[in-house]
Amino acid sequence: MKIVIVGAGPAGSTAAYYLASAGFEVTVLEKTHFPREKVCGDGLTPRAVREIQLLGLPHDSEGWRRNRGLRLIAQGRQVEVAWPELSDFPDYGLIRTRFGFDEELANHARRAGAWILEGHNVSSVRTDDDGRVVGVTAAVLDEVGKKTGQVLDIPADVVLAADGNSSRTALSLGLAKRDDRPLGVAVRTYFTSPRHEEDWMEGWLELAGPSGPLPGYGWVFGVGDGTCNVGLGILNSSREFGKLDYRRVLRDWTAAMPAEWGFSQENQVGEIRGAALPMGFNRTPHYSPGLLLLGDAGGMVSPFNGEGISYAMESGRYAAEFLERAALTNSRLASDYALHGYADHIRTLWGRHFTLGRVFAGLIGKPSIMQLALRTGMPVPPLMHFVVRLMANLTDAPGTPGRDLSDRAAHLLEQLVPETSNTQVRLKS
Repeated sequence: MKIVIVGAGPAGSTAAYYLASAGFEVTVLEKTHFPREKVCGDGLTPRAVREIQLLGLPHDSEGWRRNRGLRLIAQGRQVEVAWPELSDFPDYGLIRTRFGFDEELANHARRAGAWILEGHNVSSVRTDDDGRVVGVTAAVLDEVGKKTGQVLDIPADVVLAADGNSSRTALSLGLAKRDDRPLGVAVRTYFTSPRHEEDWMEGWLELAGPSGPLPGYGWVFGVGDGTCNVGLGILNSSREFGKLDYRRVLRDWTAAMPAEWGFSQENQVGEIRGAALPMGFNRTPHYSPGLLLLGDAGGMVSPFNGEGISYAMESGRYAAEFLERAALTNSRLASDYALHGYADHIRTLWGRHFTLGRVFAGLIGKPSIMQLALRTGMPVPPLMHFVVRLMANLTDAPGTPGRDLSDRAAHLLEQLVPETSNTQVRLKS
């Protein structure tokens, strides 16, 4: 079985590693050349760290920085929430710039036997007479991203779309973003700062807009190399979404911080960059004949906190598992049935959590509810510990020895809501 993966980010490279390790012929097409920038907070929760551990990717060398948990700031208070001690997840998080992280993941997949072609920009999928995806068309780019004039048609038994929020692979098949799912925007930059070696990932839960509080949060993550990644994420549940100058919001927010932190224009490293956060399965279906959607291409970003790296890596691991099952079948019909199980599995794992996150996103879009929640929660650290675990999806599964009250409460809340669907077809208009 020949697999083509579009995109060498966390989803694509994770899938490539597992598939190559299992003996598949794997080609990964990445439009850029490594190393390259990605808009991200660079923070990896224990959920993402688990995936790094499962990959066997070393993460104790220079460029990786461990952290103890989250420091939450709101209502004039600070609450430090250590990552919980769980059976299913490690008890530490990481900071690693995407500039280095994505390249290390891609090289890890290369060492396993995946063929990664940089500077190959996929413009569309190729389909047969039945509409089944049977390959992709890619333009070859030079080192600065310009087309060389060479265009390749690359056949595949299955294509994995791991090409991010815009996913030209999915769009070329008519799979558009859904307007009934949450969307966010993230903007970030780096500052040289004495806070670069902080042991906590810091989240500021109150962001001010021109007409009041904004639904979202700001972050300060010490990278450990002399800089901090400073940014903010805002949900589309605000009436001002899409109308704000988010870079200006970030500049105004950092300008109000203590001068000794160094979050000023003269200490800024690089420009302010922004990107969309596709949340709550905002592109479906996750399986079409010959095509699987992974990570951001399938909107696999949590509506609770904007976390996408862990879900991207998990989707890559699960895609590889279902492809291994499909490879053991003896007919196309049986293979398709096996691959359809990928979408069902993703929905079963995260569907209720994402539905709960969608409810949360809608509620915090109302400033009065957001302020009430902060006034109620911040003075009660145990409550904030539970909220962090719920939002970060850090609970032990049912049947795990040592499950505590927080695990059971989070599971109960998720059972009260339906799964977010990821099999419906939404075509481009």
